[in-house]
Amino acid sequence: MPDLSEYQQLAKDMSVDAVALVPGPNFTRALGKPFMSHERPFVVVIPAMGEPAAIVPNLELGSWALVGFDGAVFDWRDQTGYDDAFAALAEHMPLRSLAVEGQVMRVFVSKAFTRALPELRIVDAEREISGLRIIKTDDDIAALQAAIDISERALERVIADVRVGQTEVQIEQALIQALFAEGAASLAFSPIVTAGGNSAQPHGKARADYQIKAGDALLFDFGARKHGFAADITRTFFVAEASDEGREVYGTVLRANLVGFEACRPGATAHDIDDAVTSVLEASPYADRIRTKTGHGLGRDVHEAPYIMRGNDQIMRAGMVWTNEPGLYDLDNFGVRIEDDVLVTKDGCRSLTSFPKELTIIGR
Repeated sequence: MPDLSEYQQLAKDMSVDAVALVPGPNFTRALGKPFMSHERPFVVVIPAMGEPAAIVPNLELGSWALVGFDGAVFDWRDQTGYDDAFAALAEHMPLRSLAVEGQVMRVFVSKAFTRALPELRIVDAEREISGLRIIKTDDDIAALQAAIDISERALERVIADVRVGQTEVQIEQALIQALFAEGAASLAFSPIVTAGGNSAQPHGKARADYQIKAGDALLFDFGARKHGFAADITRTFFVAEASDEGREVYGTVLRANLVGFEACRPGATAHDIDDAVTSVLEASPYADRIRTKTGHGLGRDVHEAPYIMRGNDQIMRAGMVWTNEPGLYDLDNFGVRIEDDVLVTKDGCRSLTSFPKELTIIGR
């Protein structure tokens, strides 16, 4: 039986009857195996007192048996629907309040709960539930490092073959192939490979009809997933040559990135780090090109707490991992972003990424 005691304690601390988990990062962490989130409700309910229970699609029972779950299981079939399973859970566990993952549980699942339990109070406990994994263990950090190492080896392979005239899609496809060749279990997210004016779109999409040309900024934002953990790295290069403006903007972003490391230490807040980084960008001639916060937490999710932004007074603690990714973006001209994955240590921080950051010209 997986150890769910910390979720039981969370229910007690929040004064709710139970915590519910649905497939996603917290579900995988709690139960030790990943399951797909799809149109079929799949829920584990962990009460403050007593044994947990689960609502499981019948077709998943074989995989579910591998979890070693000893609590009550209410399965259901596509042909009959899931309302009876929720009703059976309600009879077994007459809940009055339930803490859920507000960013993960879907509306139709919450409605199934309230049909079975009309008086149920549903509480958004996203911060509290996900907060249980905000401090990474040694195994977590090792998994993150493996994902990052794979990603950096893949990037090194790809940039060696970049040539003027290739399209963004061609380079993106080469990057995906390289990630799997280097050992990725899956992609952390769909890679961003953008050039020229498209690189000024922080979440731009690769184009099949644009051939990169000399002087273009070429931005890669990507990551491998390994052992359930995601890398998230950005590097910006220049193709064949770099303009004076490109060099100045790049230097500004690099200075901001380095200041992020200087500002990171246990006891500092997410606000403190973002304020230090953003202040560098604001003091430059390119302040009007600021479009994003400094970064976000990283782990089983690509974006998770802590969010590195002004106004967030969350205190940084040893074991947290976050992305240091300042950027400057001039729409229809070019953008520059430099992103490292950073571990907070007991006396400061260290970068889990090691790919060089000095301005680099590729595709000569």
